[in-house]
Amino acid sequence: MRAAVLEEHGEPLSIEDVDAPDPDPNGAVVDVEACGVCRSDWHGWQGDWEWLGIKTQPGQILGHEPAGTVVAVGENVENVSEGDHVAVPFNLGDGTCPECRRGHSNTCENVMPLGFVELVQGAFAEQVHVPFADHNLVELPDGVSSVDMAGLGCRFMTSFHALAHQADVGAGDWVSVHGVGGVGLSAVHIADALGANVIAVDLADEKLESARELGAVETVNAEEADNVAAEVKAIADGGADVSMDALGIETTSQNSVQSLGTRGQHLQVGLTTQDERGMVHLPTDAMVMQEIEFIGSFGMPPTRYDEIFRMVATDKLRPEAVVSETIGLEDVSDKLAAMTDYGTEGIPVIDEF
Repeated sequence: MRAAVLEEHGEPLSIEDVDAPDPDPNGAVVDVEACGVCRSDWHGWQGDWEWLGIKTQPGQILGHEPAGTVVAVGENVENVSEGDHVAVPFNLGDGTCPECRRGHSNTCENVMPLGFVELVQGAFAEQVHVPFADHNLVELPDGVSSVDMAGLGCRFMTSFHALAHQADVGAGDWVSVHGVGGVGLSAVHIADALGANVIAVDLADEKLESARELGAVETVNAEEADNVAAEVKAIADGGADVSMDALGIETTSQNSVQSLGTRGQHLQVGLTTQDERGMVHLPTDAMVMQEIEFIGSFGMPPTRYDEIFRMVATDKLRPEAVVSETIGLEDVSDKLAAMTDYGTEGIPVIDEF
């Protein structure tokens, strides 16, 4: 099968013919019909996250936002069948650890990050193997396309979990989103669907315009603003109730925290780069005195995907609205390179392998 393989960090991926996977006894093989290209792939391509114990090595197939059709299952698989149309979450769990048993498989004690480690080769390929298929694979509703659902396994469901489960977003609340790439645009759309008033913050006018189309009531161009946090506070009558750093750099994390009003909630969704290496300076004294919460949010348990699907069925959520373009496997390296300077918008999706 054809796959895009990492040869050297920061260099173009190699399009190669590699062996197609076979299912292990508890796994399944999915024929990949679409796969998003995500900033997390960029992190892996750059060789980030060694400070988390993860550093993607040469020979790795990247890609962690696939949707497609099951073509083979292992002998122990009971709830997944050939022909099922499925999405795959990026943070694969084993289904047996205490976290998984409590319904928090996104923080599985033995989490396997799809496409970032040798154990789970990714989905920039014609097929992908998914371990513990009964636990990890999510059957998609009838009538949705793989392209429309390609961002579901990472960016869209990550934003949903953060806003709908981790934070306390209520009708009429002010929610600011700092960085409106794929995660951020998803967050704008979801927060709007939850009844919030959304303020989108970014450097690029075209991304802010996309945010308006997806429900942002106000926008702030961070390059033009003298003080981003002050502008958000002025719009939100004293400060946002919930604010999200969707990018993962020190500036956006600080702006997000400083945009909050008293007893506000900061959501840290973006993971950091080589510049921060996981460490960000924050105004801790102000956070104490204003009783501001700092909340981390990572992925989403696949057992709760039905919440998204019910909102999709009633047109309250449209994951496809965040898909910006479709590309071929050969175009992935160009998209990754463009992410270095934040030159992509929404979710680019591979649909030609």
